[in-house]
Amino acid sequence: MATQPVIRVLLVDDSSMARDLLRNILHQCSDIRVVGEAVNGLEAVELARQLKPDVICMDLDMPVMSGTEAIDAIMHQKAIPILVVSAEGDAQQAYQALNTGALDVIAKPGLDQSEASRLVNKVRLLAGVSVITRLRGRCPDSVLLPARTSLTATTRSYRHLVAIACSTGGPQALAWLLPRLKAGFQAPVLISQHISDGFVDGLVSWLNTLSSLPVKVAEHGEALICGQVYISPSESHMTVAAGDRIRLVPRQDSDIYRPCCNLLLESVATTHGADSIGLIMTGMGRDGASGMLAIHDSGGLTLAQDEASSVIFGMNQEAISMGAIDRILPLEQIPAQLNELVMGAS
Repeated sequence: MATQPVIRVLLVDDSSMARDLLRNILHQCSDIRVVGEAVNGLEAVELARQLKPDVICMDLDMPVMSGTEAIDAIMHQKAIPILVVSAEGDAQQAYQALNTGALDVIAKPGLDQSEASRLVNKVRLLAGVSVITRLRGRCPDSVLLPARTSLTATTRSYRHLVAIACSTGGPQALAWLLPRLKAGFQAPVLISQHISDGFVDGLVSWLNTLSSLPVKVAEHGEALICGQVYISPSESHMTVAAGDRIRLVPRQDSDIYRPCCNLLLESVATTHGADSIGLIMTGMGRDGASGMLAIHDSGGLTLAQDEASSVIFGMNQEAISMGAIDRILPLEQIPAQLNELVMGAS
């Protein structure tokens, strides 16, 4: 019987207490071994080169060289899957680190067993992800953002409603997608992105610096507005109720996903039927698959990000396997597809 390969992890945090906690959590797993520890970003870059770990757990706020600077250097040196393990107060900085090349963000765990399990699961998941070394000297494609006008609830009607489900790799995919939706986009956009508690405000702030459409955290009871992007808080599940209003459902301790994509998609299928457009993107697990099937069966249109452009081909693969998807697209084609569906060819 083949022996399971050991996942080699590099810990990076200037707090010895934080490193002790992470080390103790990971050492309880026979398939994970901490091979090195760094107290600042500069040490992290050097140890990453020497040790070639399978995963790096990276803090952000450190002396000498910040975590974000270290991520940038590592991704241009020899790309390694990086998990940002950060305090909730660093939420916006954490999502900027994703833009630099980190794969996912998680809050620093406490002594709670569920938090420890979440860290271990993330490390195991990211250890199997292939990342590409970035080349210096080329700026990423820029998008000229038009001036945005503030949106207020009006009697303005819309036909379509766009609902998006994503998890690991989702923030990076959204950062590509949202800036490329046309100004005056003629549909509300609702997003259920799996996220750690305390990080949704940072995600929204970061996406607002990129998006051509305004982005906000969804609030219970608010009316849906054309051209507004709503992101579900992690503490609640976002759904759509009769009358085109947001309904937030409190999260239960037994809920696996935070927030739940299926609940959003199923509610959209019920309230908007054939006028709904569902999109499922990169992410681990099965959440969102049955919700996409509900939209498909209600007559709505369903899209899925393809395997090649996904960080994790999990949620979208499940939806495809269920026969719930009408069109499978690479990430770079999704914005144009949504623009055409909602705005018409131009």
